[in-house]
Amino acid sequence: MLSLECPNGTEKLPEITKRRIIVSLKPLTAKEVTTKVINKEPLFILDVRNESDFSDWKIEGESVKSINVPYFDLIDGVEGIVDQLPKDENILVVCAKEGSSKFVGEQLVEAGFGQVSYLSGGMKAWSEHLEPVKIGDLKDGGSIYQFVRIGKGCLSYMIASNGEALVVDTARMTDVYEKFASEQNLTIKYVVDTHLHADHISGGRKLAESTGGAYYLPPKDAGEVTFEHEELIEGNNFVVGNTTVEVQPIYSPGHTIGSTSLIVDGSYLLTGDILFVESIGRPDLAGKAGDWADDLRETLYSKYKNLSMDLIVLPAHFSQVSELGENGQVKAELGELYKKNEGLNISDAERFNKTVSENLPPQPNAYQEIRQTNMGKIDPEEEEQREMEIGPNRCAVHG
Repeated sequence: MLSLECPNGTEKLPEITKRRIIVSLKPLTAKEVTTKVINKEPLFILDVRNESDFSDWKIEGESVKSINVPYFDLIDGVEGIVDQLPKDENILVVCAKEGSSKFVGEQLVEAGFGQVSYLSGGMKAWSEHLEPVKIGDLKDGGSIYQFVRIGKGCLSYMIASNGEALVVDTARMTDVYEKFASEQNLTIKYVVDTHLHADHISGGRKLAESTGGAYYLPPKDAGEVTFEHEELIEGNNFVVGNTTVEVQPIYSPGHTIGSTSLIVDGSYLLTGDILFVESIGRPDLAGKAGDWADDLRETLYSKYKNLSMDLIVLPAHFSQVSELGENGQVKAELGELYKKNEGLNISDAERFNKTVSENLPPQPNAYQEIRQTNMGKIDPEEEEQREMEIGPNRCAVHG
């Protein structure tokens, strides 16, 4: 399991040195770094976590350059790496929780580097940051928003109309949705998970309990769920606001046996973990790749194929920063995906089943424990939940 623990760093330094670190270094928040990545601004990163954690999961972007030098190699000074660092641009030092990055950053300042900052909250904060992005307006008023969890590759949604909202595939950090709804004068009426998640802990039940909204789960994924919920069933529309924004569930198994997509306002297709911009969902996270591969193919090659090709696909994840479009949006027309997405263009059924069942990326960190948490079978403490979620989502066949 990847670790969020940081070496002591500043904790061992005299108090006067700690104060000088705070004065000398500029903190950059996860939001500020997200803005730089989305805007493709140049960013040089010195990541001081251990090599295995860096190799598995790091900050990436089209204009991001990074090197990895473990903290323990820098305790006695940074002289050995000065030739690897730019003198004329900002250096962002990154560690797990920020303590070690402050320590190393101060050494860089003392070595003559004038533009040094550290990631406030470290990779923990990077993993948990949610960036609200407006996707578009709805036909009869209202809007749909995408919440980009850039450090985890997770995407969730808020459908808003006439003072009401529906939230889809909620992340664990539910305060972000509540704050956003409050700022927009919205009451969260419904909370939906498109499937039982295995890569991140759902905040759906928590958000529903906090706001008084109804929480919906696909019944075929909820057989072992220990708490009360409503059933997300194909054909039962949600009405959000007085403008009657229709949110139509469509049963679309494959990633899980209960996976259910949503058509919003006749314009948007929320695909959960079934279809991504550059890949398709994997069917193996419940140990049933062989059984669910056929379901996945049926959803992608038959059920989705019969939908309007003009629908805008809004997935629950992205794997590569190349999938981030304007303002950080992750979306694509369904028709375009049938032209470009490799997973939608495997004509032979046997080859398709082999593609989605063999040579897959590593499974998500602690995915079995995450599934049990989302069923209500275990209730980990907050810090343990953070540890469980660390790392990339890995819900796609490729990437």
